[in-house]
Amino acid sequence: MCGICGSVGFDERGAAVETLQPMLAQLAQRGPDHEGRWTDGTVALGHRRLSIIDLSPAGNQPMVDEKRQLVVTYNGEIYNYRELRRDLEGRGYRFASSSDTEVLLKAYDAWGDDFVKRLYGMFAFCLYDRKRGRVVLGRDRLGIKPLYYVHTPERLVFASTLPALVAAGVVDFDLSPEALHHYLTFHAIVPAPRTLFRNVHKLEPATLLVVERDGRTTKRRYWDVAFERGPAQSEEEWIERLLDTLRTAVKRRLVSDVPVGALLSGGVDSSLIVALMAEEASGPLRTYTIGFDDVAGEEGNEFRYSNQIVERFGTEHRNIYVTQRELLDHLVPCIAAMSEPMVSHDCVAFYLLSREVSKETKVVLSGQGADEVFAGYHWYPKIHAGTGDPVERYRRAFFDRDDAEVREALDPAYHADGDVSLAYVRDHFARPGADEAVNRALRLDTTVMLVDDPVKRVDNMTMAWGLEARVPFLDHDLVEMAAQIPPTLKLTRGGKGILKRAAERLIPREVIYRKKGYFPVPALKYLRGPFLAFAHDVLTSSRARSRALFRRAYVDRLLADPEQHLTVLGGSKLWQLTVLECWLQQMEAIRNGQPSGSVPRAAQTV
Repeated sequence: MCGICGSVGFDERGAAVETLQPMLAQLAQRGPDHEGRWTDGTVALGHRRLSIIDLSPAGNQPMVDEKRQLVVTYNGEIYNYRELRRDLEGRGYRFASSSDTEVLLKAYDAWGDDFVKRLYGMFAFCLYDRKRGRVVLGRDRLGIKPLYYVHTPERLVFASTLPALVAAGVVDFDLSPEALHHYLTFHAIVPAPRTLFRNVHKLEPATLLVVERDGRTTKRRYWDVAFERGPAQSEEEWIERLLDTLRTAVKRRLVSDVPVGALLSGGVDSSLIVALMAEEASGPLRTYTIGFDDVAGEEGNEFRYSNQIVERFGTEHRNIYVTQRELLDHLVPCIAAMSEPMVSHDCVAFYLLSREVSKETKVVLSGQGADEVFAGYHWYPKIHAGTGDPVERYRRAFFDRDDAEVREALDPAYHADGDVSLAYVRDHFARPGADEAVNRALRLDTTVMLVDDPVKRVDNMTMAWGLEARVPFLDHDLVEMAAQIPPTLKLTRGGKGILKRAAERLIPREVIYRKKGYFPVPALKYLRGPFLAFAHDVLTSSRARSRALFRRAYVDRLLADPEQHLTVLGGSKLWQLTVLECWLQQMEAIRNGQPSGSVPRAAQTV
């Protein structure tokens, strides 16, 4: 796991080598073990390494294959690299390292652009083919690893994080009205290739971007998933197939030259992952759970559930408790670590959890993705059983605001041309390849919402502390299989019915059939006391007033009574505005060469 960056000049223009240093400095926490650079004048590549596979210097990057004139900078893990290596050795290839990076290079040489179809893993890479004068950027099927870029007539500059591009001085800070509409409507999700800044894009999942020497680009999507029913099978047959596929997914993600632990929330998803890890473990398995203070009668930890899993499987466990004081102190550093602003309350939970875990573990497995893949959210039954327009049912069950409220919130200078978020969902639902309304919702959530909310959250918050998180529920074999399961089997038992039935064979029923939790951080839902003062200071600051992004009357109404302005998902509308403005201020600090992550004056005594 690493941070990558680079610059590609067109028509013999220079690669802007000077952008590497600020980008690498911004990416340092993603890869604390080694820094590497390579350039030939027109292409400059940078790399920050977190050593997981082949810990020796032979695994350092950018990696060069002089014989084949190939260079790569790569972030991620290829879980089947050993199998691919054996295949390549049978074809006559010889290796100088035991790294998955070298396998990636030689796989491209052997199979061309289609080599990505052979990869099981999470990855983002830039591969320079010097013989052909082309650069290939790629991203894994489910977008687990990020890749941002700015493309101008002179060059293309890319990085693992958007703040790294800000540090390079290539972001123009012109906000996109369409992206703002998505952010305020679609639960802070801005679907690729858009970002909040007009001139910054993110590569879509399962996509290759090929850049020719003269700057011409072509994109190709190399994978998709069909949400159509598979062969008729009984529920028991589906359960067996599910467990077999999930076991394989977990086993793949245990490939490492350092110990692998687990993030244990106390829910069915992470508990099931721990159970399957325990089957493969040859020594003690480390697990970690985080909890916060209760607020407004809402419990801030789920230790009683995670402790049952710890006792069942004998893990080496840490319950990490975070006070409101510590939570408040880390809000701004957490927001500064985001590649894009994210409103889910558990961002700071993952941030603080990762800080503690990284002190003793480099790699963890996480249960992210199960709700989208196996229909665990409350809106799926409404879409499946309801009548009328399924797009409208999805909007009512998921959207944070309607178009009218977005226009009420934003200054008219930032109004989009129409209800672009609803139009996006309507267009996505209309695509072929999903045979029922609920399957269209699952496809949207698996390929878009999941990528730019839960998955991005885990990547950003763990990598802020040099911790690698792996997500077995996003193994593409498992995603393809789950897409074929009849929706009725997934929607039973309050959602994820088929997964819960499978889990009954491994973990306690009390953990499986408890009330669904969402990694609770109640202080960010209710925004009382110093947390409300924090929001007030951010949104009424001189920088916020000069930006004039939000209408003053709308902000004042939310500040006056934030608990009366919650989204249908139970999030704070005020917190959503606060995170966006705070994030923009942090990006401005990076652009101006100032320290990011400082705490505003609102952080007074709790």
